[in-house]
Amino acid sequence: MTVIISATVGCSASPAAAPQPCAPDSVTADTAAVVVGAARTDVYMPLLKGKRVALLSNHTGMVGDRHTLDIMIDAGINVVTIFSPEHGFRGKADAGEHVTSSVDDVTGIPIASLYDGKRRGPSDAVMAGIDVVVVDIQDVGLRFYTYYCTMLDVMNAAARLAKEVVILDRPNPNGMTVDGPILDMKYASGVGRLPIPVVYGMTLGELAQMAVGEGWLKGAAALKLTVIPCTGYTHRTRYRLPIAPSPNLRTMRAIYLYPSMCYFEATPVSLGRGTDFPFEVYGHPKMHGRDFSFTPRSTDGAKNPPLLGITCYGRDLRSISEEDAIAQGVNLEYLIDAYRDLAMGDKFFTSFFEKLIGRSDIRAMIEQGLSAADIKASWAADVEAFRRQRAPYLIYPE
Repeated sequence: MTVIISATVGCSASPAAAPQPCAPDSVTADTAAVVVGAARTDVYMPLLKGKRVALLSNHTGMVGDRHTLDIMIDAGINVVTIFSPEHGFRGKADAGEHVTSSVDDVTGIPIASLYDGKRRGPSDAVMAGIDVVVVDIQDVGLRFYTYYCTMLDVMNAAARLAKEVVILDRPNPNGMTVDGPILDMKYASGVGRLPIPVVYGMTLGELAQMAVGEGWLKGAAALKLTVIPCTGYTHRTRYRLPIAPSPNLRTMRAIYLYPSMCYFEATPVSLGRGTDFPFEVYGHPKMHGRDFSFTPRSTDGAKNPPLLGITCYGRDLRSISEEDAIAQGVNLEYLIDAYRDLAMGDKFFTSFFEKLIGRSDIRAMIEQGLSAADIKASWAADVEAFRRQRAPYLIYPE
């Protein structure tokens, strides 16, 4: 059973005082008009009173300058467990770095890591001590971004053990776009869990509804799911994230380029981890005729980046406007450029590529010399079919 609470709120959210603002750090009028689900305390606090609560969140779970955890504790909510995703509760761990369970230094509440490399989802022992899981985390709307996968793991556990899930919804900064191949489920993994496009244009609340409605969760029919929507948000809203959602997505341009850049993770090419501009550049020591270079170094969030300490030659994408980056959707032009330059043939790709792109035929298309536009055309019909499929689950106007 899914409940969507759509009561209006007569206030506007304050931009968060973020330790890691997404540059530029000014907040647009669109952003200022949005009230995130976590700010609607009068709506969801009554659902939590008298219950043992687990909070799935991280450093992005902010309302103004206060974390949702602190807001709930101050309201007398019995928060007994914190669930942490990739990058940890404080958002400092590297991509893919296993995070151990611990105790929150500030509140003393146990943190159960859901990204420790040992198991998928919370243990039955931890779930036995809670009644409801609250989800408050800022996603970016990409199939290979792991926060939604962690949410699904929690939902699966909740459905199996008859626990409630309450999602405090937040805007999707890529919510205006639907693009990319649908995941062939034979490539399902920790970076792709559902048969959806690379850019699926839904908030976590909407996606959770779809996962239930389409039967993508085990025991979905038994799950009591409540979504607390944002107000003032539509899928056309250009919502600027007040806090970087992970260590290497530092700017809105990087977030908009992410659908086109992440595939370099499955190649020998650096996409700028270990620089001040990750996901906004790409390069390799053996790329030819390039007047731009960078050298990856060890940094917070990229302790041992690919090609550490080696000068890379390539392309700087920081001159691309944010609107142009959005308009590209999934653009394989950059990947094709590096593939042709390095002339490595099939050795250019690792098996991780199929998990990221989601289909078995895209690699062959690149190797056969198809253009980025030709390859994009190959998934256009699937994208339109997905748009129709997701329509019943949308909470916000397009």
